This record gives sequence, C-alpha cells and structure tokens, in this order.
Amino acid sequence: MTSQKITEVAAAVLQRPDGTFLLAQRPVGKAYEDYWEFPGGKIELGESPYQALCRELEEELGITVTTAHSWLLREFTYPHTIVRLHFFRVVAWQGEPHGRETQQLSWQRLSDISVAPILPANAPILRALSLPNIYAISNAAALGCDEFMVRLEHALQNGLRLLQVRENKLSANDLFELAQQVVQLAHRYEAKVLINGDEKLAEEVGADGVHYSAAQLLSCTQRPPFDWCAASCHKALELRRAEELGFDFAMLSPVLPTPSHLGEPHLGWEKFSELRSETKMPIYALGGLKVDDLGMAQQYGAHGIALLSQAW
Repeated sequence: MTSQKITEVAAAVLQRPDGTFLLAQRPVGKAYEDYWEFPGGKIELGESPYQALCRELEEELGITVTTAHSWLLREFTYPHTIVRLHFFRVVAWQGEPHGRETQQLSWQRLSDISVAPILPANAPILRALSLPNIYAISNAAALGCDEFMVRLEHALQNGLRLLQVRENKLSANDLFELAQQVVQLAHRYEAKVLINGDEKLAEEVGADGVHYSAAQLLSCTQRPPFDWCAASCHKALELRRAEELGFDFAMLSPVLPTPSHLGEPHLGWEKFSELRSETKMPIYALGGLKVDDLGMAQQYGAHGIALLSQAW
C-alpha cells in the first residue's frame, strides 16, 4: 500500500491590534469549496515556509508581509490528501487585504465567529488562538496570600487571562482556600485558572484545568479530564509526551539564567526555537524573562511567555 503524499502548506493568522483575525472563503472548484480558512497556500519546491507565506499573501491578498512569527505546525488528514500546515502569526503588513482571486474575506473575533463552515483543520488553531500571550504563575508564598490577591486583581483588571496556582510551600488547607479565592476572582474576569499537579484540588475549586510537572507528565497514561491541560517541559521527550496525551499547551524552560538558579544550564533562544519547532502545541517560554521579552519570545516561535515574580 502506497503512503499518501504530504502537501506542505504555509498558512497565515493575520491579526489586527484589536484581536480580530482574517478568514478567507475557498473558491468554487476547489476541494471544500465555500469553506472558510486561514489564508495561505502550497509551499513550492525550493521555498521555505516563510517565503511561501509572503508569496501567497501577495498573490491572494495583495499585501506585503513585514512582521510574521512561526507559530504552530499541524497535520490533518483529508480524504484526498494529508496536509502539513505551517502556521505563522502575521502582525504587520503593507497594503489592505483584498481577495485577488475573487475569494470572500472576513475579519472575525473568537468570541463571535460569524462565518461557516470552517475548514476542519483550523479548529485546533482557533482553540490555540484563545490562549493569551501571558501565562502567570502564582507567588503567594513570597508575597503573602492577602497581598497576592490584591496584586492578582490588579493584574486581572489590566488584562491577565491565564494563570497557574503553584504553591508548594502552603499547607493543604491554606492552598485550598487560596485556590478557591483565585478561581472565584479570576472567573469574574473570564480568566482561566490551572492548578499545579493536583486534579482533586482542581475539581474541588472549579478550576479550568491542571498543569503537570515533567515527572507527572512522564508517568501519565491519559489526558486528565479537564477542559485545559498543560505541562512543564525541559526537553524534547517531555514535549512529545505532552503532545501524545493531547495536552493543550506546554511551558518550556529555562530559557535564560534565573536568579534562583545562577550558574545552572539554560536553553537559550536557539535551542528553545529548535525544540519548539518539533511540536504542534502552543509553547510558553519560561525562565529569566520579563514582560518586555514577549516580542523576542514570539520571534523564536513561542506562543507567549510565562512569568512568576515578574507577573506580580
């Protein structure tokens, strides 16, 4: 039996500052005609995915890409072919997108998608797009629980929408009380809360998901029964395991030296990018980073950055 040939495609998530993104309708005569998808096209022989992206967007939309970051790699099996999609987040371009091949275009918002049907391969991309750029890790042990809650509300008021409760130094009772308060407060701002390593606690306080350590991840046999599952990873083996289990995203560290681990090995941006490129999940960079490092992280393929003390 002959294996199916894989079609390599460059795809663009064009994002405007207001958070809207562009979808295009497939023209009549093509497979899945009238379905909506992210713009892009086949990578030609001798082209890099980025070169194909720039060419396709000029040909299809009449725009010139000025800033685009490699983001996700996805494979999808259709009845007629297997497609490997190299997704880029395109955040700056010259010109106004318009359908040069008579295709319809529509700017959409995740909370109110008004076009249908959407190409099946794009469903995981829409889910990944719902993840914020900043993933905050709680620091109540250092700040004190009362002060932490004050700072958490301030961060939520300023747009924080994803956080992990990780407090190994608190007693079980104190941790339960803190987690419960965090979930109640965060949900008022429609923010997601993941509990570090404790499924029972996550269920009891109504959290949105769990975040596993690398050790927990490697001993895990199936995806935990939560809407959102994440893991801390440090090497390719752990990233592969998280992907096999169907986790939604991972945190990869340490990228840079940290004050608490001076002199210990770190990945550096080049190794981070190499590891990130081998996985299909959104990856948050962690370790020695500040809010101002978000742009750098995205240049190397990160979905965003995770912050501990710097988040508060």
